Amino acid sequence: MRVVIADDAVLLREGLIRLVEENGHTVVSAVGDGPSLVDAIKEHRPDVSIVDVRMPPSHTDEGLRAAVEARAAVPGSPILVLSQYVEVSYADDLLADRRGAVGYLLKDRVSVIAEFLDGLRRVAEGGTVLDPEVVAQLLVRRRRDDPLRSLTPRERQALTLMAEGMSNTAIARKMVVTDGAVEKHVRNIFTKLGLHQDDEQHRRVLAVLAYLQA
Repeated sequence: MRVVIADDAVLLREGLIRLVEENGHTVVSAVGDGPSLVDAIKEHRPDVSIVDVRMPPSHTDEGLRAAVEARAAVPGSPILVLSQYVEVSYADDLLADRRGAVGYLLKDRVSVIAEFLDGLRRVAEGGTVLDPEVVAQLLVRRRRDDPLRSLTPRERQALTLMAEGMSNTAIARKMVVTDGAVEKHVRNIFTKLGLHQDDEQHRRVLAVLAYLQA
């Protein structure tokens, strides 16, 4: 994969560069501010970009806003956002264009190298990867008019794991069921949410969006 990295913290940026390149990928650009990120994505059209939410000058959400701007300029450009804290609105902003190929992970996840690289790959392939802590907070803020109320508890569990970016095989391992059982749950989720006649990856993104907006 060709990767762009955006983080103003030099040590973390260099650490990410080393991690990515030692695992067979190429860092085509490493920058420390939002405008440079937008320029790098426009120039290099990377397979995926790793972006810190907080960058200069205010260290609030410049990285996130730059990522959204870059996806508007290069539609569907895969973005994996890293944040020190959980902020559910960040996930909403990333998913607003309904294209998928986005991820939102806490920086602590980087230390679990295999999981981080797997999430990076899935975002590059067009998937949606959300930190389990983000998913947990989404559950807390559910409204009464939850459009997912027709789902069974097992279907809700499967959709929660889909929101974390897991494949059907990974979901089966987590739920201790067969791949076939998970495929049945996923088909039921699509049917109950009215997601018909489209490719499965796109429907998975739409199902996750329904989950986030519930």
